[in-house]
Amino acid sequence: MKKIILSLIFLSALAASSWAAVGCDLNDPDRDVKRFFPSSNGYKTAYLSIDKLGGAPLLKEVEEKLGDTFQGLYETIDVPYTLYTVFKDKEVIGYIHGINQKGRYGGLQVFLVYDKNQIIKNFYFQKLTSKKAKELRSAEFAKQFEDLSLSDFGDYDPKTGETKNQKVADIKNPDPEDTIDFPATLRAVKKNLVLVNIFLKDN
Repeated sequence: MKKIILSLIFLSALAASSWAAVGCDLNDPDRDVKRFFPSSNGYKTAYLSIDKLGGAPLLKEVEEKLGDTFQGLYETIDVPYTLYTVFKDKEVIGYIHGINQKGRYGGLQVFLVYDKNQIIKNFYFQKLTSKKAKELRSAEFAKQFEDLSLSDFGDYDPKTGETKNQKVADIKNPDPEDTIDFPATLRAVKKNLVLVNIFLKDN
């Protein structure tokens, strides 16, 4: 009986931790918003999901724009997404949005900071477990994503890594032998761009 109870406790804890890992919130929104938008004096938090916004038809639209199907714990139809809209007085000056993406050693949390026109101003990992974590977290790597938008990633194929857009093609892998975390990062960036575009269009 004792073994059964311990097993149930373990399974409950595992389920809870898995669910907690699905969402992707800023660790410290007040600090992070001010860090990326020094002139801001407020932000609004919206909690969104594909399920509630449009269900299966919207999921199909997201997958078509992404160029890949959703799968696994991080990409169920009811995954909660958190979109931060940043203000200066009453004017929207930008957005912050993060997503989870499966990497080699676990989940990656990839955040993009956008201007009001959905152009990337900053890229960073909030969570990353990788042998090349130092290189992937470097300012040099992050800078490669600045000023890119969904139109740049439009034809990027997450399954093959192919694109005709030179700016995306020029993004350098800090470890040419890495065939998992670097492609996962580019997929995460495109997924982030697609979701934000849809969330802002529909709301």
